[in-house]
Order: sequence, then structure tokens, then C-alpha cells
Amino acid sequence: MTEMFFKTLEASAEKTGLWQILTGHRAIFAYVVILLAALILLMLLFIIRNAKDTELKEKEKKQREEKRRFSRLSALDDEQRQEKKYDDKESLADICDKFRDFASSRMGLYYDTAVIRAFVASLSVTKLIIMQGISGTGKTSLGYAFGKFVQREASIVPVQPSWKDRTDMLGYYNEFTGNFTETELLYSLYEANLNNDVYITVLDEMNIARVEYYFAEFLSVLELPELASRKIEVVSDKRQSDPKLLTDGKLTVPDNMWFIGTANNDDSTLSISDKVYDRAMVIELQSRAQPYNAPDTEPVPISAPYLYSLFERASKEFAMTEETRQRIEQLDAYISGHLQITFGNRIMRQTEKFIPVYRACGGTEAEAVDLIMSRKVLRKLEAQNPVYVAAEAEGLISAIERIFGEGALPSCVSYMKKYVKI
Repeated sequence: MTEMFFKTLEASAEKTGLWQILTGHRAIFAYVVILLAALILLMLLFIIRNAKDTELKEKEKKQREEKRRFSRLSALDDEQRQEKKYDDKESLADICDKFRDFASSRMGLYYDTAVIRAFVASLSVTKLIIMQGISGTGKTSLGYAFGKFVQREASIVPVQPSWKDRTDMLGYYNEFTGNFTETELLYSLYEANLNNDVYITVLDEMNIARVEYYFAEFLSVLELPELASRKIEVVSDKRQSDPKLLTDGKLTVPDNMWFIGTANNDDSTLSISDKVYDRAMVIELQSRAQPYNAPDTEPVPISAPYLYSLFERASKEFAMTEETRQRIEQLDAYISGHLQITFGNRIMRQTEKFIPVYRACGGTEAEAVDLIMSRKVLRKLEAQNPVYVAAEAEGLISAIERIFGEGALPSCVSYMKKYVKI
């Protein structure tokens, strides 16, 4: 029956000419069928390969998520830490005296008592201290020695001329290796979040590059009053395998970390902007201290919370007197009227913190005022026309001695006398 049907269909096709058309285009028809089959096969291969690629990418993503890109920081999380014993019983005056004797007897470093007092008092004011002066006066070694004294090694970070942003300080993520290049500073910042030690980071030759560039984010976060807000970005994303203290790729800049920057003024360095100076305390080292014999003095492991408690106690016991406040306001009025500069609320707050701690360290109120006025206020005159400042120099010297008393502020008077010679 079926055979009969196909014969009938073939006869009909021959009669109508359809058979000739089909047999004439048989080769083309075969090519079309083969082409369609090939396309279908390619599509199937594409779907299969795409599925495998997706699976592979998911697998690689999972492996990347599970891989620790911060090897050193993650190792800190894994460490079994023992509680450290601190010698939290010394007064600020004792700390200054013992540190000076320790630096002399154990390290062969000599500093004037006033420099030590200014350094310790500066720790209560800001997280950034700038050590300025000629080479060989101990700018770098002061911060290093203090780290030895409190039994927490200071991190020495040599600043490079090419530094431009925070990655030069903290490190960067390497897409090729899948690892984050961790710097010593990043390691110290993370470690400081895990204990109460006093951490010192020395930015050696900090003005060989633009401080307001590579240190910009630190300058901003260190100004924030709440510790929870003082976070700096390390990476732009987050992973489950990241160190525990990284929150959305950000790390807290802790209260127990201080930055000590050394600055030289020569042809190889750049000027430091007012933005940086206003947020920092400045200590001048213009000569070497005379060597002296000190009794052998052991280090004193002090905790940061105890140091803060000493600062707080000093602010209550040695608060700036009303008489000194009025004199500072008189000097501010004279300088703003004759030289068009003023120090504003920030420097006044710094003065209110610096004076009590400096006194608790064994200094006098007049010495503290002299230091902060010469290094925080009169320094602003460097941005003015020197000829204009020279014309007002003798008048300012007279005003200083009239307001505070003759010989009361020797550093301020000495600073202004250099303009008299112009």
C-alpha cells in the first residue's frame, strides 16, 4: 500500500515537473541541510562551553573569595595573644625624666629636657608631630627611641619622592597574583587595633613628597572626634576571607597610633602647607644637645589608655590660667590688626591641651606659651611678604614683651629678630 502511494506521488511529480525541480536542486538542498545542522551543532557547542565557562568562573570566584589576600594581617587574626603587663604608675614628669635617661644610657642619644617635655605634651594635642631642624640633631631617632622606651618598636617609613596617595603608604591589590601588597604601616595600623600599646610611626623626610597628597586621608580622619568614624579605605570591596577588622574594606585608625614626621628645609624638599601645619605640632631641633651621664634606666611599658588618663588629669590640675588666656587674646588682637593673621579656634584648642600637659611634665606655663606661639602662630608669618613683616617686627617684639613681660617669651622674640635684620 505504502509502495503504491510513493509510486503514485512520483508519477504525479514527473507529470507536473516538480521532480525535475527537486532533482535539479538536490545539491543545494543538501548544502542547506548540512549548513543548518552545522549551525545547530555550533549553537549546542556554544551553550555547552558557555555553561562550562560560567561554572569555571563561579569556581574561580569562590576560590578567590576563600583565598586570603591579606596574608600578614590574617596571620595576626590567628595569633594567640597574651595580655601584656604595663607599668602604669609613672607620672608625666617621671616619664619625661626616665625617657631622657633611657635615651642617654641605653641608646647614646641626648635631648634637652625642654624637647622631651614638648614631645610628650604634643602627644596630647594631635596625632601628627613634625620634627624640624638641621641634619644630625636627632629628629628621626627621637620617635624611634620613644618606641624602645615604651617597649613597642616604632615603624620607620622612608617617604619617597613619587608618593601621591594612600596606596603608597598602605599598599595595593595585585590583580595578577590575587594578593594585597601589605606595607609595614598597614601592618602596624592593624596590630594597633588589637592591643593598648603606644604605637609610633616615623615618616622619615616627610616633605620629600607632597604631604597634603599622600597623607590627605589621614589628615581628614585624624580630625574626627569619634573613633568609630576614623576609618581609612584599604580596598574598595569586601570578601569573607578578609581580616576580621576590615569593615567594607576600611580599617580604623586607632587612638594609640601617633605619626612623627621629620622635615628638612633644603633644595631636595617641598614646603609644607598651612593645612598640614595647622593640624600638627611642630618641634624645632636646631642644635645637638650636650652629652651627659645618666643612670642606667630601663624601658617603661606604658599603655595608651593610661597615657590618656595622665593627659586628662593634667588638663584638670594645670588648666590654663585666665590671665594667660587674656594675654594670648591680646597678642592675637595685635597680630591680626598689624600683620593680618590670626590663629583661630583650632590653635586655641591645641594651646589649651598643650599647656597643662607641658606643666605636668615639669615645665612652666610661660615656656609652654612661648613654644606654641612661636611654632604655631608666628610661623604663619612665613607666608607673608618678608619686607612687610620686617617693617612690623620691632613693633611686635615690643607688644610681646609688654603683654607677657620682658624675657617671658624668648623663642617668640628670637623668631621675630630674624626679620629685623632684613
